[in-house]
Amino acid sequence: MKKLLILPVLLFGLFSCAQNTPTSFSEQALSDNMKSTDGTEVTFKQILEKHKGKTIVIDIWASWCPDCIKGMPKVHDLQKQFPDVTYLFLSYDRTEEAWLKGIEKYNVQGDNYLIGSKWKGGAFSESVKLDWIPRYMVVDKKGNIALFRAIEADDEKLISILKQLK
Repeated sequence: MKKLLILPVLLFGLFSCAQNTPTSFSEQALSDNMKSTDGTEVTFKQILEKHKGKTIVIDIWASWCPDCIKGMPKVHDLQKQFPDVTYLFLSYDRTEEAWLKGIEKYNVQGDNYLIGSKWKGGAFSESVKLDWIPRYMVVDKKGNIALFRAIEADDEKLISILKQLK
């Protein structure tokens, strides 16, 4: 009898969680300011518009993050496996200098931006429910979030979605 009671609760939980996964970015996240490597201030919306019509892998990272650094070889492998995908690296580095040094030191190849808002309580981080870095997201060619959360660049769901979006 207990098993019969648990099944509906589990099913409800499974479906309610699936519906809470955003498929688009909030207006607050889209209007969050970021800085490009040439020092230009842009909004996240402008960054996405620049890559409109392309599949995008977003890598949220920081050069001070040990897991981000350990994960970079997996990112490089992903880039070799899916060379036609746009790679967008959004950093929560504390200073512009540390961020630029990190890009060079870890050979971060793609479009790089320094996130202007705070990690805790910032518009972008709140929108994507950021609780860990590195964090990987996939945006499809129509601009929809195809994968909301992965914490490894070799995550099976990440690879599967990129194969589907080819």
